[in-house]
Amino acid sequence: MSTERGCAVTGDLNEPSTTRESKSPDERREEIVVAARALFSERGIGKTSISDVATRVGVTRGLIYHYFGDKDALVDVVLERYIDEFVTSIRMWDAAREVGNIELALTDCIGLFRHHLQDDDPLRGDLHRIENAALYYRFVDRAVTAVVDCIRATTVKAYALRHQMEIENVYETFYVLVYGLVGLTRSRPEIEDRVLVGIVRQTLHLDGRPATNPRPDGGPAKVQGD
Repeated sequence: MSTERGCAVTGDLNEPSTTRESKSPDERREEIVVAARALFSERGIGKTSISDVATRVGVTRGLIYHYFGDKDALVDVVLERYIDEFVTSIRMWDAAREVGNIELALTDCIGLFRHHLQDDDPLRGDLHRIENAALYYRFVDRAVTAVVDCIRATTVKAYALRHQMEIENVYETFYVLVYGLVGLTRSRPEIEDRVLVGIVRQTLHLDGRPATNPRPDGGPAKVQGD
């Protein structure tokens, strides 16, 4: 694996004049992402420049552009980290949940959901600023899609196998549900967890046996939107 060579940086007065420690491309890229995330939280996305990130890391602006192309690409990578953390926590929740204990599973999931939406991370708060509206909605779209894909591949798949049923419209149902929960908790942060649990129960028909469509071939019944 190639590594950067230490070198004195001269020329642009806005660039740090220092000798860089030799690091692999993956290590340097990670260092840049960590620094950018910290700066976005401290100052806000709009008030953080590529020069700020370069100074924090101790590299040239050119090296930042080499790895990420532009600031928008760097912002996307930082936000993708938040999405990855959310998806990882969903996988951990699914692995730890008690099969058959729907109430506990929903309560824990809503708590997890609220934690990721309403923690005190300044960067998440910065996304809600009007000038970041387009970025916020793009971030939410990506996050909801990733969460729904994770739920489909884990919880829903296990539920379908356990009950020997084919579940229809899974993506559409969960996309509307998760997106709706995001909007509701953002506009009404005081809403109680029990209300959110009730909404999930009602949407997914978890309070009773869902309506099924018999399979003409005698296979497992289909469950619509469950």
